[in-house]
Formats: sequence, structure tokens, C-alpha cells
Amino acid sequence: MHSQPASPTQSLPPSNLAQARSFLFVPGNRPERFAKALASGADAVIIDLEDAVPLDAKDAARAALAQAWPDFDADQRPRLLVRVNPVGTPWHEADMAALCHLPGLGALMLPKAENPQQLEHAYSVCRVPVLPLIESAEGVGQMEPIARAAGVLRLGLGHIDLQADLRITCGPDEAELAPIRLAMVVASRRAHLPAPVDGVTTATQDAEVLAEDAQRSRRFGFGAKLCIHPAQVAGVHQALAPTDAECDWARRVLAAEVAAGGGAFSVDGKMVDPPVLLLARNVLRER
Repeated sequence: MHSQPASPTQSLPPSNLAQARSFLFVPGNRPERFAKALASGADAVIIDLEDAVPLDAKDAARAALAQAWPDFDADQRPRLLVRVNPVGTPWHEADMAALCHLPGLGALMLPKAENPQQLEHAYSVCRVPVLPLIESAEGVGQMEPIARAAGVLRLGLGHIDLQADLRITCGPDEAELAPIRLAMVVASRRAHLPAPVDGVTTATQDAEVLAEDAQRSRRFGFGAKLCIHPAQVAGVHQALAPTDAECDWARRVLAAEVAAGGGAFSVDGKMVDPPVLLLARNVLRER
């Protein structure tokens, strides 16, 4: 039996997933990998019932998750998300029912999210925060209302599926997706959500490509990135954190503010005004 729907205005409890920088996928049909994923250093681990699981193993993956759940301790469960199969697929309802029996689950990830009603329904059923993945033209068109839906934790970009749906082919810098990335950051900010989660880097053993992708994520205003291999976690953390030079600049700006006593001042020959002070504080907050 489903729980009663949550109030549309009900606020979410504080969640470490709101500040997480790395979200590492692990296949739901490979329970022997769950502990390794949790020990990888990733801020959050996504047990995947969708793309990582063959069609004939969906039920087995769901059963494996239920069997493994009692082994997760109270510190691990809030770091865990489950990516269910999309609305309208043969496995979605069973996935959602199974999540109702995972006490302490950090969040559910809803792939191919396309309207706010899907998010509000998921939240009312499972009573855990929902991270929608935007992976289609319809999802892009509905980003603003999706971001404002009850229960949404933060937005995520599924850019591989999105390219297929839009029938576009991106170059290495993915410049073709720049308008969508910016729109996602704007939608998140307008809905007072944490910075969104960028998509995966498919090159699992190329640290240079990973660094370039994650640095682009940070430049666009994303606060986290999806990972598909434990080896990607450290690189994502490094690329999403302010550099030592940026932190040094921020400290000098804030020290100069104190020395100026509230008057106009400059640092490195550049005028410092309130937006620059805010930027400096944000840099140190992100460290």
C-alpha cells in the first residue's frame, strides 16, 4: 500500500546529497560491487536498476538490492540513491514499490523525467528526495517546472540519451549542449536548488578527458558529476574544487576588504565591488 501523498509545499529534510560532488553508478545486478563502490571515495553511490542492467536481469537486480539493503549501515544508506527504470516501462512500478521497503534511502533517481507530475508522484510514493535526469527534448522543455516540483533534490543531465533524442552529435567540447547546460543551471538557481549534476564521461581510463569534462562542468555552474568507474572519483573531486590559486585570491580579497574598512579597494590592480566579494566567498565555501 502506498503512503499518503506528501504536501506539495512540504520541505525536504537536509541532505548531504545536496552537497555531493561525485555520484558513482554501480549495476544493481552486481551486489558484490556495492561495498567497493561505497569505499571508492564517492560522495554518493547510485545503485542502477536501469541502463546497467540487462532486460532479462531486471527482477533479479531488484531482488539483489532488497537482499543487500540490511547490510548497509546507518552512515551508508543516506549516501545511496537508486536509479529506477523510467515511467512507462514494464519495470517502473515494481521498482517504485521496492523502494518503499528501503529504510534510510538517500534519494531516488528518476531517468527520462519529462514533467513535474512524475516527480511529485515519485516523491509521494517513496517519501525520499528525487533527482530527475533530463534526457529528452520534452525534459529540456519542462526543466523549469520540473525544478520546482515537490521533492526534487537537484537536477541531473543525461547528455548521452539527450543527444540521441535530439539527433545531434557533439564534438569533444560538447559545445552543442552549452545552451542546455546553462538553462539547467538557471532553472536550478531560480528554483533555489543546489547546483545540478552533470553527465558521465564515457572515457573511463583517460584522466585528461575527465579533467576537461569536469572543469567544463564547473565553469558552467554545475556542482557535481556522474561517474561510471571508481577511478573517476578523485579526478572529479579535484576538478570541481577551487584551485589553490583561486583560494589564495579569495583570501586576499576578503583580507583587503577588512583592511579597507568598507571603502572602495582593489586587488591585483582590479576593482573589488560586492559581486566580486560574493565570488570570493563562494570560492572559499566550495573548497
